Amino acid sequence: MNVLSPPKARLQIEIVHDLVCPWCYLGIRRLLRTLRRRPDIAFELVWRPFLLNPEMPRMGMARPDYVVRKFGGEDRARRMYAQISETGRKEGLDFRFERIRRTPSSIDAHRLVRYASGYGRADSLVEALFAAHFTDGYDIGDHGILIAVATACGMDPLSVRRFLASDAATEGVHADNLRAHRLGINGVPCFVVDGMHAIAGAQEPEVIERLLDIATVDAVRF
Repeated sequence: MNVLSPPKARLQIEIVHDLVCPWCYLGIRRLLRTLRRRPDIAFELVWRPFLLNPEMPRMGMARPDYVVRKFGGEDRARRMYAQISETGRKEGLDFRFERIRRTPSSIDAHRLVRYASGYGRADSLVEALFAAHFTDGYDIGDHGILIAVATACGMDPLSVRRFLASDAATEGVHADNLRAHRLGINGVPCFVVDGMHAIAGAQEPEVIERLLDIATVDAVRF
């Protein structure tokens, strides 16, 4: 006798993030790990940009200068990076902050994610961009680096080069950043499920699980 499986709950999860935010890398890793444990959920990820450094020059900034402006000095930054690195190791992430020589503007990387979403490559591209920046220390504001990462994710390098050379999607990145602030999102990562349930920060998987439980009940109900 065939027993029909109950229908999966279908959830759209908006991930408000910045690609130069280590807590976003950590929080997204925890979200994805939690989702892999939930075969009862069919999910779609929607990547929404957030600009932690909206005044960052498009060519980026030397890392020592950024550290002074952001944290007031190297000692404070080193303590924070040590904490993130230790937490990241438990999630299988290899943060190598000492390799980062330049803090980029993330606008072009966000533009590229928007472009990649049209080809079904956004999820893998986001993961690759985080790893390129935080593990390999690459400047993900550099078009050459962005083209190389996109190519490794299966995208056409010539098309990516033409896209980045244009100003396409720049307005969309700024509009999404403004939308996030208008929704009261002042820190990332922030996960918004089906436009109704939200949670901010690199939360523990147990907290994410509770959010998914609530959203799943509502999804099945409606």
